[in-house]
Amino acid sequence: EIFRHGWLVEIDPYDPTCVPVKRTALGRFSHEAASIVVAPDGRVVVYSGDDAEGEHVYKFVSEGRYDPAHRASARDLLDRGTLYVARFDEDGRGAWLPLVFGEGPLVPRRGFRSQAEVLIRARHAATLLGATPMDRPEDVEALPGTGRVVAAFTKNTKRTSKAVDAANPRGPNPHGHLLEWVEDGDDPTSLAFTWDVLLLGGPAADGGSGDGDAVLSCPDNLAFDRHGTLWIATDGQTKALGIHDGVYRVPLTGAGRGRPERFLSA
Repeated sequence: EIFRHGWLVEIDPYDPTCVPVKRTALGRFSHEAASIVVAPDGRVVVYSGDDAEGEHVYKFVSEGRYDPAHRASARDLLDRGTLYVARFDEDGRGAWLPLVFGEGPLVPRRGFRSQAEVLIRARHAATLLGATPMDRPEDVEALPGTGRVVAAFTKNTKRTSKAVDAANPRGPNPHGHLLEWVEDGDDPTSLAFTWDVLLLGGPAADGGSGDGDAVLSCPDNLAFDRHGTLWIATDGQTKALGIHDGVYRVPLTGAGRGRPERFLSA
């Protein structure tokens, strides 16, 4: 029964008669978000996080290409392609590792008998590939027209100080953080990227990026406005900071880069 859950399902909002379709090629885990961007060559890329402590960030790259002039041809684009998982290296570089049966450790002697089993057991496959365990991956959003991507990691109170790494620099991490990366060549289908810590949740006294009203904790949902500014909705500040959840504006450039500004309290 558990194998029926943990999948992304696609609907067609323009067709009330459509049957929801389970897109198994995108892997089985606790999906948080399914952020879609079309690459320069027309392939479709879907970013997603696995919302649990010590889990991973994924992206799917379609085999086919999107043609806006032929909408029907896009109906099954998410059925064929390659699922990748992210490794954040200590030097600020990163790599997308393919979850493909028969490659590397994803072979019968390691417990995989088909691509279906790789997708069903995506978490185990990602661990064997050496993907970086993260502090509860939440939303992953790509800035349209660029190779820039931002991911929110809500928190991880289970991470110990001995288990920190460059991409998860605090243990425990009660306030969460954000990473930003740029895909090589500004191409979302690239298999390599450069990353950095954009923001650490919590007050400056706790090593965070904010102070006073400019403090956030437990970042959850992300969005970009038409100016390329990042907006963050929090989920958990009531317990973590003793203040209401809210929506924050975060510039990605200039002197205020990575510094949250509270826009509203919930």
